[in-house]
Amino acid sequence: MLRRPNILVVGSFMMDLIAATRRAPREGETVVGLRFTTAPGGKGANQAVQCARLGAQVTMVGRVGDDAFGRLLTGTAAQAGVDVSHVSVDPEESSGVGHITLEVTEHDARNRITVCPGANHTLTVEEIAWLREEIGRYDMLLLQLELPMAVTEAAARWAHEAGVPVMLNPAPAAPLSEELLACVTYLSPNEHEAAALSGHPIGTEHGADEADLAAVTAYFLSRGVQNLLVTLGENGSLIANASGTLRQERVAMPHVADTTAAGDSFVAAFCTGVTAGLTQKDALAFASFAAGITVSRMGAMPSIPTVEEVQALMRERGFRGFDPAMLDALKGE
Repeated sequence: MLRRPNILVVGSFMMDLIAATRRAPREGETVVGLRFTTAPGGKGANQAVQCARLGAQVTMVGRVGDDAFGRLLTGTAAQAGVDVSHVSVDPEESSGVGHITLEVTEHDARNRITVCPGANHTLTVEEIAWLREEIGRYDMLLLQLELPMAVTEAAARWAHEAGVPVMLNPAPAAPLSEELLACVTYLSPNEHEAAALSGHPIGTEHGADEADLAAVTAYFLSRGVQNLLVTLGENGSLIANASGTLRQERVAMPHVADTTAAGDSFVAAFCTGVTAGLTQKDALAFASFAAGITVSRMGAMPSIPTVEEVQALMRERGFRGFDPAMLDALKGE
């Protein structure tokens, strides 16, 4: 029997400014785009919204600017069911912005993202110190790397001391201290981040190289990571730990509209699944279905599916793992 988990996200808010084009410009070149859109996002907020839309009780800690973007960002998260009462407002700094160039083909879309952190980078350890006493009441802490590293490390340390599992999505990739890794229960890089952080390439153009994956897995597990969760794009995903490695094929969709929040959707769905009571194998599949829906839609938060939509896709594709009806327990009242 599944249950509704209580999840804490300490992370970023970003307003995504999306320019879609047939071809990304080269240096010194100007191209004519297809369309321009805006969408609320930020890795932390995306993950919080995905957890909430899948039925978890979610609290978000972060910071926005005192501007229209900040109000839209927090309003969208709140509308999805996220508790944003611990999101502070910086009166002097703008809200974070993600500038996205989306290269669109007939069946695919690839993005290039430049992040301007804004108010996200003015959050301090002192301002989240209340978590030291409160963090023990949550089932999991989700972290990314779009806040100051000191804030991320403090939250991870307090959760670890309280026995709360920690999910760290190391994006954008940055050096990780031994102290931080020792607090991490789940580390979830994509294949590019895993290669950058480990210093070992992963061949994924024609399929992930098994020797490369084994070397990357050994690197992270030797540094104290309990579970390594790697997304491999078209090659699916894997989770590795001391018991071995589980692989999951991607859930292919007829059309890929925008991959911007796919990783966030995947990570959040996995965390919701395991804290609700799914096995790691079933949570991996659950996450793949959620991310499949996300890439089929435009925008970050607007593309993130509900638990009902994930159930419907699992039934449509004839999923033979757990019974999708089990997810009814996440729908609340």
